[in-house]
Amino acid sequence: MHLQIKVILAAFILQACCTFCYSQPNNTFVAVPAGEYTIGKKGYLTNPLRTVQVDSFFIAPYETTNRQFEAFVKATHYKTDAERRHDALVFEPGLREFEWINDTTAYWRYPNGISRGGIEKEMDHPVTCISYHDIMAYCTWAGVRLPTLDEWEIACRAGTTTDYFFGNNGALIGQYANVWHGRDHMMADTTMDGHMYTAPVGSFKPNAWGLYDMYGNVFEFCTGKLLPDESNTLAHARGGSWWCSKNACNFFNSYDIGRVNIRASFSNQGFRVVKIKKGKDKKQS
Repeated sequence: MHLQIKVILAAFILQACCTFCYSQPNNTFVAVPAGEYTIGKKGYLTNPLRTVQVDSFFIAPYETTNRQFEAFVKATHYKTDAERRHDALVFEPGLREFEWINDTTAYWRYPNGISRGGIEKEMDHPVTCISYHDIMAYCTWAGVRLPTLDEWEIACRAGTTTDYFFGNNGALIGQYANVWHGRDHMMADTTMDGHMYTAPVGSFKPNAWGLYDMYGNVFEFCTGKLLPDESNTLAHARGGSWWCSKNACNFFNSYDIGRVNIRASFSNQGFRVVKIKKGKDKKQS
């Protein structure tokens, strides 16, 4: 009986890893088993400590890259919100905390504006300067979906109940995430990991389930609401980004949840995807 269970489990994992999906660079997903999981944090009103029950799902080990998004644009001739609205928000050193620049030239090919260079040598970096609305269009084309808020946290925690999937010592974050290590944002921060903006996906240590960049690099959009009457113009993202530091936007953990307008395009927000299971996953909005 035990041998049979092990064989079935091995087959289940192998199927998850070999299932083809165009949206992934190596066509793999990580299987997350169905079951009960502990998520949230004690004392957090928007994400209280609780137990949730979820079905199994398959999540990408990496954030969606510029190369993948380029394939979508080439196939569909899609124009992002930033291209049509000219309202992307970008960063350069020397800005005060939480201050961003509205660069009308910025969009996913030039996520920090044309004057700061394009992505030609950064095709394996996560795509940024896209909105939640843009991401929904990509997911429809690629046959994938975003994780729900609960699914993202379950995958991020990888079975842990601590503040980080590596424990409670936030000083170790540099081993697992591309974040801002400077005291503030007045000067460029490249001394710790060599990256001021995004890093190539998978550049840092993964969690126990083999998922990379769950913290830092880019905020990752999820589906779902925090409140039943929440505006449909709001979207939520998790995990923090390259811009986040311990002194500002300290969201590179397993419990915090950010929010932004569904049409907003920042140079520190992106996404990873979940495979759609035929006949089970509902259409996202």
